Amino acid sequence: MFQEFSLIPWLSVADNIFLGREPRNRFGMIRRSLMRSEAHDLFDRLGIRIDPEISVHRLSVADQQFVEIAKALSLKARVLVLDEPTAPLTPTEVERLFVIMRRLRKDGVATVFISHHLEEIFEICDRITVLRDGGYVASFPVSETDHDALVEMMVGRKVENIFPPREPRDLNAPILLEAEIGMKNTTHTDSITLAKGEILGFAGLVGSGRSEMAMALIGAYPTRVSHIRLDGKEMKFSSPADALAAGIGLLPEDRKRQGLILPFSCSDNITINHLKQFCRNGPFISRRREADQVSGVMDRVQVKAPSAETPVRSLSGGNQQKVVIARWLERGCRILIFDEPTRGIDVGAKSEIYLLMKRLAAQGIAIIMVSSELPEVTGVCDRVMVFSHGRIVAELVDDDIDSEIIMRHAVTEPQRDDAKRRQPAMEEAQ
Repeated sequence: MFQEFSLIPWLSVADNIFLGREPRNRFGMIRRSLMRSEAHDLFDRLGIRIDPEISVHRLSVADQQFVEIAKALSLKARVLVLDEPTAPLTPTEVERLFVIMRRLRKDGVATVFISHHLEEIFEICDRITVLRDGGYVASFPVSETDHDALVEMMVGRKVENIFPPREPRDLNAPILLEAEIGMKNTTHTDSITLAKGEILGFAGLVGSGRSEMAMALIGAYPTRVSHIRLDGKEMKFSSPADALAAGIGLLPEDRKRQGLILPFSCSDNITINHLKQFCRNGPFISRRREADQVSGVMDRVQVKAPSAETPVRSLSGGNQQKVVIARWLERGCRILIFDEPTRGIDVGAKSEIYLLMKRLAAQGIAIIMVSSELPEVTGVCDRVMVFSHGRIVAELVDDDIDSEIIMRHAVTEPQRDDAKRRQPAMEEAQ
């Protein structure tokens, strides 16, 4: 099972499972009833219910994962390789996947589980093999190691804390962004402020409205109300291009599809939004001037690549993320929105991304970080807004930025009274 799905969205579940090897009768006609029956048997073996006739694009991400597993089992697979299968799943969906993996283990199916989530490794695996920089490091039973030792082997050095030291909040920092956003089909309006050099977290469960709010801030999501002020000046964003022109850059959740052009070089990906500044004589680009500036910004964000002309698809996930950051820094963005910035990258690269975010904040760049990872929300953010059921239900600062407090707000129904919803979390806890 590839990290990116290999399903055809507009075909049915059964068609995807038996694609290219459909059972046929003696006249060459596809035996669809047999396909449906065998698909039902596969799902019964997995202990899940999915209609074989439904189109794959109508399924949840988790159910698409289970269709991929059913497809592998239909091939009588004895070894199942799962590449980052939990990356797009909610905690509940992850547990469903683990139940299926344990059931397959009892049936004698061996599984190779590739993941950057160390807590999942310790929960589901029997044995661990560590790879680093394309080479083998070590193998050992799960019972013979712990989290810190595993991180040290993965990174190649001892990591005392993957999060940079927390600096005191600058209460006097000037407000850079003020926004009042009301989503379509809602009656409430949420207020957001962002100070210069601040890292503001958007936390909550998947589907809580975090990413939608981030998209609404740049004009990429429909709103009923949208009042945005930058440096006190009223702005109107009809599209992400308007937000970019005002100095707001987005690092999307799916960097490979929405943030990068994979066959292009690092240099082309970094400069593609602002090629005019490299033109001297009419429409002709000065490649020397472009190369000089690209080299400087790649050094600034510490992109590890053989050269600026290296195709970006050949880089690791962490370095691909840095290329997107480099693009917006080269464009001169003052606000960066990071949507799931460390999804699909290893623990060493995560530490580098967190450190880079802190350095950018120290330079006065304001950052909004949308994340499902509670440890990085609590370890990186200066202030956190918690979302639930499509709205902001709490605003946390200082000692209130705690995983337990965040989750308590994230699973609670929003209060109707807007004046109450931002009470200090510790007062509510008491």
